[in-house]
Amino acid sequence: MVALALGALRDPLPGVLIAATVVVLACRAGAAVMRRLGQTAVVGEIAVGILLGPTLLGWLWPAGERWLLPGEVVAYLGLLGNLGLVLFMFLVGLELDLGLLRGSGRAVALVSQATVAVPLGLGALLALGMYASFAPAGVGRAQFALFVAVALSVTAFPVLARILTEEGLYATAVGALAMACAAVADVVAWCLLVVVVAVAADGGAGRVLLTVAAAGAFLAAMWWGVRPLLARWGAPGGVAALFAGICLAACATDAIGVHALFGAFLFGAVVPRDAEPARRAAERMREFAVPVLLPLFFVGSGLRTDIALLGADVAGWLWAVAALAVAVAAKWGAGTGAALMAGRPVREAVTLGALMNCRGVTELVVLNIGLGLGVIGPRLFTVLVLMALTTTALTAR
Repeated sequence: MVALALGALRDPLPGVLIAATVVVLACRAGAAVMRRLGQTAVVGEIAVGILLGPTLLGWLWPAGERWLLPGEVVAYLGLLGNLGLVLFMFLVGLELDLGLLRGSGRAVALVSQATVAVPLGLGALLALGMYASFAPAGVGRAQFALFVAVALSVTAFPVLARILTEEGLYATAVGALAMACAAVADVVAWCLLVVVVAVAADGGAGRVLLTVAAAGAFLAAMWWGVRPLLARWGAPGGVAALFAGICLAACATDAIGVHALFGAFLFGAVVPRDAEPARRAAERMREFAVPVLLPLFFVGSGLRTDIALLGADVAGWLWAVAALAVAVAAKWGAGTGAALMAGRPVREAVTLGALMNCRGVTELVVLNIGLGLGVIGPRLFTVLVLMALTTTALTAR
């Protein structure tokens, strides 16, 4: 009894500090390796998060995984990782430059909507085929299909920005067009995710409509209320003030019944991009949140990703290949076709389609939300994480 009491009172801080150190340094090393291989750092960070879980470390050295990442340590790392994710989504919103839409309206409209609509349709059809094999008990076909469709329609706006910068394409015409299309596609995908979360809450049609209406009212209040005030009176200066605004916005959407990340994203979108104090505070947040806290989110996703769940299941692997094929064909094909319809040269159209195929961190965010809601199970989570990693790697090439 005494030993049990002492075990319960054991301070988890040393374990958290050791695990956080290993995760952060391993992700940095993985990012460096991938850069040398011509890949973006995000691919290395996501891959390391997966390898630290049951896919590799837990398979090769189960005792080592249990020592490094015991349950109580994982819980604390999860909290820190989610905090990093909230800050990251604020930064994504802050980077959302709707001014990119000017000058290429027809191409942006065609490409952005095609790269959402086509993956939605094909993703829903794929989900109906996967339903019997992958849907958790009690999840309806509509919920399952809607979530998988949204998951395949995502484009990782912030990761795309990093890839364009690293490849020297950010200031080019195709780079600017890709960023504009990804910005619109991201906004549409997040709005669709609000609907998915509301449907997954399973409170009936009235509850879904109430949640969507409340989310719409919050969006309107932020865009037509808070944004003009911030533009007129100045954005919050200093890390503490900006952090408080992020937390309040995240709490508001969480209370509505939409994920807290949506509030952080919206707050970033309404903060004036040219407000120098806010920009400086955001950069200070970025210097800590992205290299230190975000890898803790990756390892949390990695612990939920277990390739052994597919094992020797040939049907499962065939579905994984099908998911990847549909994801690439839907995004790349739709983006290329829409760009050609908009009158873009063939080479530029193909490049734009490839860029829109990027999923990265945003996909992991969506998948973790779906897993947390119980809309998808661990096997499909693993399949879609592998799809996200592969499509991001293909984009970087």
